[in-house]
Amino acid sequence: MSASLWICRRARGLAAVALAVVLGAACAAAPVRAQTPVRPPAAGPLAADLVVVNARVYTADAGRPLATALAVRGGRLAFVGDDGGARALRGPATRVVDLGGRTVLPGLVDAHGHLLELGLVLHQVDVAGTRAYAEVVRRVAEHARTHVAVAGNAWVLGHGWDQNAWGDTRFPTHDALSAAVPDRPVWLERIDGHAGLANAAAMRAAGVTRETRDPAGGRIERDAAGNPTGVFVDNAQALVARVVPPPSPDEARAALRDATAALHRYGLTGVHDPGEPRAVLELMEEMAGRGELELRTYAMVADDSAALAYYFARGPRSGLAGGRLWVRAVKLYADGALGSRGAALLEPYSDDAKNVGLLVSAPAHVRDVAVRALRAGFQVCTHAIGDRANRLVLDAYEAALQEVPTADHRFRIEHAQILHHDDVPRFARLGVIPSMQASHQTSDMYWAATRLGEGRLFGAYAWRSLLDAGSIVPNGSDFPVEQVNPLISFHAAVSRQDAAGWPAGGWHPEQRMTRDEALRSVTLWPAMAAFQERDLGSLTAGKYADFVVLDRDVMRAAPEEILGARVLATYVGGRAVYEAAPSASTR
Repeated sequence: MSASLWICRRARGLAAVALAVVLGAACAAAPVRAQTPVRPPAAGPLAADLVVVNARVYTADAGRPLATALAVRGGRLAFVGDDGGARALRGPATRVVDLGGRTVLPGLVDAHGHLLELGLVLHQVDVAGTRAYAEVVRRVAEHARTHVAVAGNAWVLGHGWDQNAWGDTRFPTHDALSAAVPDRPVWLERIDGHAGLANAAAMRAAGVTRETRDPAGGRIERDAAGNPTGVFVDNAQALVARVVPPPSPDEARAALRDATAALHRYGLTGVHDPGEPRAVLELMEEMAGRGELELRTYAMVADDSAALAYYFARGPRSGLAGGRLWVRAVKLYADGALGSRGAALLEPYSDDAKNVGLLVSAPAHVRDVAVRALRAGFQVCTHAIGDRANRLVLDAYEAALQEVPTADHRFRIEHAQILHHDDVPRFARLGVIPSMQASHQTSDMYWAATRLGEGRLFGAYAWRSLLDAGSIVPNGSDFPVEQVNPLISFHAAVSRQDAAGWPAGGWHPEQRMTRDEALRSVTLWPAMAAFQERDLGSLTAGKYADFVVLDRDVMRAAPEEILGARVLATYVGGRAVYEAAPSASTR
């Protein structure tokens, strides 16, 4: 796949190498209390910088799953255990925090989230959650009226529409949007990032006409006369996205800072960012070096031939800027998404008998990049949603590993949503990690049977089957496709229900995770999927002191109470990067 698909994933057109980049709610619980030391202080270099006591600490460390205290020295955990042991490490300058029995988890990690894209969409038209196309049009028209063109950029950009949530679940056409905003180009990314909607002005700016051909791995939706209706699927998005003005350097920096702050509010201390171009990776490296990227960022190189050649020649980079940035993986795409009928299936869609989805990259390309990556010491992570795409990626990986045998490659398939039962055991057998997003299941379950039929649902979002076959399943959200809050995916993993508790008993409940598995899926397993388990993923002495404080025990709370949990504080390297303000009643 070329850089064009990366362009498709971001309506701001970031993958155009023309990119000008150089480079919850306040909790009701009482506030955390700083305590005055009562024991004789520890001697000089043994003294901790921070001691946390009187907590219920879930470590994600099988050697000691539960503790009540921890101590931090130099950004790493010096001790994890009982209160007495932690207090013994206090010194004259040690900060001691009594958590009053609250819950501590290892720093949460989203194993698949688009950091820069999240920061950008925070400033675009939000059309997520709309229940009718008319509501999308209204929001866009209001935004166009209240936000004037800046520096000659007249484009109106937005994100989040999903026709499956509307009364009429057919793809929209541009007519109503063009009538409401006739004089400014409009480009709206679908919720999954695998389709976009353009108004007439945007199509004129892009030079798209009736004669424009569908690109390989993409589809232009057309009316009966062959005219583009405004919807562009998968690689076809590049036809419009390539002319969207890219963000300025200042906008890109601000987007990364805004996204990082959003993650901290939800207890996230790390992210695996799947597919950034060289310019963005260099910006991340610059910001990390200057202390501006306070996040464990595992950034994957986007599938661009020049970028891959550069990074393969440069070699893997791990733990840059004191463990803030890793660049040792690449991101490929095999197919599209289920919601836009771009996921590549072995059999046709149940609601579109002539359609088996799209292959946005040739299997030979996946194999070629995988071979080169193995020789350069890089991990390969490939987007695959449909059962055909997953099988083809597994085939490509297997062929590459036969050519370049590698003991600990940790290749990944991102999403792995729909699997044929014959392919489930191949993940563990080949050492391929299924990196999945539990919140996709609870978003898609309302209409997945319409796309797939009942029979294929047994291989859909099949975490339990993969776990029982010997795989680990790192969890994520694919933000901004889904909401940032990692407890949404945690809740989905253990309940397979939405926020309202539907359906009773869970959707295909035989595929649920246990609480311990769900905790590891957002802590230790992402670390393992990123070669980081020596430094991250559990509260173990010697690892980075990344942890989150919650106002309730999500490991013991009833499933319906999990989503009500609030983050009280988020620590990265023993330093609080987020602390919730106490409610008025507790001040």
